[in-house]
Amino acid sequence: MVQHIKRRRFIAATGAAGLATIAGCIGEDAEDDDSGNGDENGDDDELTEDEFEDAEPDEGGEVIVWHAGGTGGTYFPLSGEFKSIVEANSPHGLQVQSTGASVANVGSLEREEADFALIQNDIAYFAYNGTGIEEFEDASVENLRGVATLYPETIHIITQADSGIETVEDLEGATVNTGDLGSGTQVNALQILESAGIEDFDEENTDFATATDQIRDGDIDASFIVGGAPVGAVEELATTEDISLVEVSGDLREQIKADAEWLADDTVAGGTYEGVDDDVETVSVQAMIATHEGVDEGIVEEVTEAIFENTGDLTIESEAISADSAQDGMPIDLHPGAAAYFG
Repeated sequence: MVQHIKRRRFIAATGAAGLATIAGCIGEDAEDDDSGNGDENGDDDELTEDEFEDAEPDEGGEVIVWHAGGTGGTYFPLSGEFKSIVEANSPHGLQVQSTGASVANVGSLEREEADFALIQNDIAYFAYNGTGIEEFEDASVENLRGVATLYPETIHIITQADSGIETVEDLEGATVNTGDLGSGTQVNALQILESAGIEDFDEENTDFATATDQIRDGDIDASFIVGGAPVGAVEELATTEDISLVEVSGDLREQIKADAEWLADDTVAGGTYEGVDDDVETVSVQAMIATHEGVDEGIVEEVTEAIFENTGDLTIESEAISADSAQDGMPIDLHPGAAAYFG
């Protein structure tokens, strides 16, 4: 889908997209993403998508529905690691499902179609407070509850190395993939483009794996991808194509943070992606685990304890995920089960 969007329509377009995603089938966008993310950690034994959805609790345990994100990002494989940890350290079984990510996941929690989900902290704030983007204006998601923050989600702006795009301002008139409709990535992308004063551009909306295919094929000029670095889809692209990361720095970065105070300074270290040798300044949000108030307090405490007592078993974002930092940047009220664990 290609849309020609003027600056004043950015936030309104985001709202309409989010409503469409929330009203539709949660997994629809993710079903188109068959890229997997196994090479993110060099592990050939990672679970398949079908195996992620299998959940066989022990006696006395429950099947817990966990909504992740598209398979080309970080949410899905990380959720698979959470599944392994929770099933090894509690009686419960996790049914991990790929989805359109943050905004869609808020919708599934609001409707109690999921028990837990991964979302961005800015989207959690918007939803809980009924503000920020159109679908949440005066329609707060009152049953949304926090569990823990996890790691910085780095905002990548990817382009081909020979595209001539060196700054965000160079995206004027370009064809840009801003992420899945209704996703947190789309929200962040539109915020950054608006702060940069981009007047118009052609917008594409797909999952990360499709977006990197579009970069490879020359069908788009740039793509926003949000996730803990390294993101598997970007790693894969960088092994076959010469890519560049567009820097978000200087006065523009300060303006972006002033316009969207939930964003923070971040840097993609040189060498994170093949061929990108220098540090690239950018911004980030926080990934977090959310739930809803209807989930049993004991289950939330057991799941939270299983994860944060066994973070040493993680291979994805393992240096960032810790009980010590799990309330940093938490924008909403905690579920009582999480509060019981963290004290």
